[in-house]
Amino acid sequence: MTRRPITARGAERLRAELKKLKSEDRPTVIKAIAEARGHGDLSENAEYHAAREQQGFIEGRIGEIEGRLSMAEIIDVAKLPQNGKVFFGATVEIEDCDSGKRFTYQVVGEDEADIRLNLIAITSPIARALVGKVQGDEVDVDAPGGRRSYEIVGVRYE
Repeated sequence: MTRRPITARGAERLRAELKKLKSEDRPTVIKAIAEARGHGDLSENAEYHAAREQQGFIEGRIGEIEGRLSMAEIIDVAKLPQNGKVFFGATVEIEDCDSGKRFTYQVVGEDEADIRLNLIAITSPIARALVGKVQGDEVDVDAPGGRRSYEIVGVRYE
């Protein structure tokens, strides 16, 4: 069984979602199913079928989160040696060598990656190029849009 790295913050977000699903969403959908059953014939009851579908989604998501957490190796980034190198959990500011645009990303596990939140998976092309590098290094990334060059402007551990 392979452990999957996740930051302490990412694990906490998953636990919070799991708690909400179990304590709020699940009871709400169970109540909706009970109400829909009270309306009679279930074969043509759209409310019943919609509530059952929602219940299936909730139960599936609960199982998915519990599975992720059971496989998780929670890493507290603040307790890791802060030697200036990019590694799992580091927050990295990079600058595109061509356009001069700056980006800030945190290198995280696959289970918590979300580009909208600037969280990139350790297995992503850009994270693989950054790992082990230090501020001032230049890296080349083979991205879907072609090869890009970035300079590491800063490395933080939060």
